Amino acid sequence: MAEERTSLADLKDALTGAQQPDGADAGDGIPGLAEVIFAEPQIDAQGRSYGTGRRKDAVARVWIMPGVGKFSINGHSLDEYFARPTLRQIIVQPFRTTNRMDQFDVYCTVSGGGLSGQAGAVRHGLSRALVNFEPSLRPALKHAGFMTRDSRTVERKKYGKPKARRSFQFSKR
Repeated sequence: MAEERTSLADLKDALTGAQQPDGADAGDGIPGLAEVIFAEPQIDAQGRSYGTGRRKDAVARVWIMPGVGKFSINGHSLDEYFARPTLRQIIVQPFRTTNRMDQFDVYCTVSGGGLSGQAGAVRHGLSRALVNFEPSLRPALKHAGFMTRDSRTVERKKYGKPKARRSFQFSKR
């Protein structure tokens, strides 16, 4: 039966034990076995981080900065712009996942698409901005699926049909 490996150090020793002469560093030349290094935070002169989000035909440009949890979307508050509670819930999911509620002020401009697509675009942009502000949050947001753009869009209309797949009503007589 194979030996069980419990950590990266054990795996590194097993991979390099036979190859490396005594006194050589075991991690030299083996990619992926070094310490995990997160990217540098990307913060501008005003202390903000930026992220672009897309969903369906909507595009959102999102800036976050440390604050008290105030949202400004196209000059409106979160409750004014997204009246439905489900849309507001979608938008704050990245904050709930990372336990960062009421720690950032959000300024956002969103255009294109409908309200559902715009909410998804804001969530995507907010997740990217959080990662740019604090790169250590990336694994949690990636695991929750917020870093991936939802590529589903409306299927185009086909000729000879009233919609993409709908056919005209069949008449027997």
